[in-house]
Amino acid sequence: MHIQVVCVGKLKEKYWSDGVAEYAKRLGAYARLDIRELPDEKTPDSMSPAEEEQVRAREGERILAALKPDAHVVALAIDGETWSSEQFAAYMDKQAVYGGGSVAFVIGGSLGLSLTVLSRADKKLSFGRMTYPHQLMRVILLEQIYRAFRINRGEPYHK
Repeated sequence: MHIQVVCVGKLKEKYWSDGVAEYAKRLGAYARLDIRELPDEKTPDSMSPAEEEQVRAREGERILAALKPDAHVVALAIDGETWSSEQFAAYMDKQAVYGGGSVAFVIGGSLGLSLTVLSRADKKLSFGRMTYPHQLMRVILLEQIYRAFRINRGEPYHK
């Protein structure tokens, strides 16, 4: 299976990079992983709603350009569906078998995703109503993808 993670912003702290590297290494036994880091826009503290939308639109253009035209896209969005790890594993298994074996996950910038990216998504997924740092979300996403493969193969890890 091919997993693409398209994310806005770079990992700045070593501990985030280490976490991503660990799960990328673990996932190597199950899937081909491609992480695409895209530049984020500057976001001053005081922006008008129109300026915020312009930032999301510019980041959205870069996201859409990074996605393959036939990609099955899952956008991480606070208003998306919330699943258990088992439900996520079942979804991943279905994509591996019936969905062409390729899934692209999208993590937006600090202001979220543009409407064009959200409308391009085949699925919107939420990891809860709380807000997480985007760097941490990347680690959480990779851990859940790894957990899904372990669940689907009946391997010990998930408890």
